[in-house]
Amino acid sequence: MNILLLGSGGREHALAWSLAASPLVERLYCAPGNAGIAREAEIAALDIADHAAVIAFCKAKAIDLVVVGPEGPLVAGIVDDLEAQGIRAFGPTKAAARLEGSKGFTKDLCRAHGIPTAAYQRFDAPDDAKAYVRRRGVPIVIKADGLAAGKGVVVAATLAEAEAAIDANFSAASGDSLREIVVEDFLEGEEASFFALCDGETAIPFGTAQDHKRAFDGDLGPNTGGMGAYSPAPVMTKDLIARSMTEIVQPTLRAMKSIGAPYKGVLYAGLMITKGGPQLIEYNARFGDPECQVLMLRLKSDLAPALWAARDGVLKTFDLRWHDHVALTVVMAANGYPGAYAKGSPISGLDEAAALEGVAIFHAGTRADQDRILANGGRVLNVCAIGSTVREAQSRAYAAVDKIAWPGGFCRRDIGWRAIEREAAARKPA
Repeated sequence: MNILLLGSGGREHALAWSLAASPLVERLYCAPGNAGIAREAEIAALDIADHAAVIAFCKAKAIDLVVVGPEGPLVAGIVDDLEAQGIRAFGPTKAAARLEGSKGFTKDLCRAHGIPTAAYQRFDAPDDAKAYVRRRGVPIVIKADGLAAGKGVVVAATLAEAEAAIDANFSAASGDSLREIVVEDFLEGEEASFFALCDGETAIPFGTAQDHKRAFDGDLGPNTGGMGAYSPAPVMTKDLIARSMTEIVQPTLRAMKSIGAPYKGVLYAGLMITKGGPQLIEYNARFGDPECQVLMLRLKSDLAPALWAARDGVLKTFDLRWHDHVALTVVMAANGYPGAYAKGSPISGLDEAAALEGVAIFHAGTRADQDRILANGGRVLNVCAIGSTVREAQSRAYAAVDKIAWPGGFCRRDIGWRAIEREAAARKPA
């Protein structure tokens, strides 16, 4: 089959890497891609926000399946437009993508269908939101309702922090898409990322991971799109996976079908594992980034037929196989991220790093300049490794990081710390 992959980040490089290995894929294109993706796929110079141009390309190249990587095109309805032209697409429709496009929509759906999530209220005016925060107390969570590139959440430890987050979301600089917020109770527990492949009726688990959202070591600093991840997530036991499917994912699929918006694609549930069990923090309507990178390194099954089965509604008879090893990724980001950062700084040592045992490097924000690789984004590289333990995968990943020469970037040095503590505790004699 001929596949067009939409996107340009580390998630898309990992998907391209996996799809390129499929014997079913004859031609793989990616738009707009990056310097790393160019090694796996033919780059198409397309503006993926221009749906007509994407459709014309699909017809010209006889594309059998479009795989949509980022959330923006999904929320904008690109799947609807492709399918209306008879072009198969992997991902939810515009109506179904509201699970990510509007946190308020998702919270209301959870409330209506008994899906466990934190207590909340929605607000379209700052004064009302501040009064609610004063009644509920802190810590409390302030969320922008719309898309915010993974950075629209503030966990406020003080009333002043909460009020500042509310003001920031309602400021003119935030844009019209952020003029409504959700204020929800703070949940105690451990976060985990849980993925399910969905075909509108059936959902099957698609792995677990743990992300590191804060910019700096020790989980300090501002929230980011993600500074590293590992898979599987030790906190997600078989029992918790089963509960997450039964209590959260499957009721969501039934609810979406009942409102005429059946969910097809990958459903990414950000969970808080509390003393009472899993609770939904938020949904994403696509693979996580950088979680996708570690999932692809563990997936033993062919990705292409799995995505096709989800689109065609035949997951009921589908099965996925996984490698037993652990995968871990370290994000290398431009200095200043998630704030202002410069583009264009040169990166070297990538081939030497990738040659290390168990290492794979996925590009997130790069561009090629003749024989040089230049930084071209905030999150720039995903330095990944596999190992029999989290400690081994971490050691390999940081050995690769240390071979990369990039003065313009930084990374956290503690990715996987929680799981490594678990491994150490498990080795101690009782």
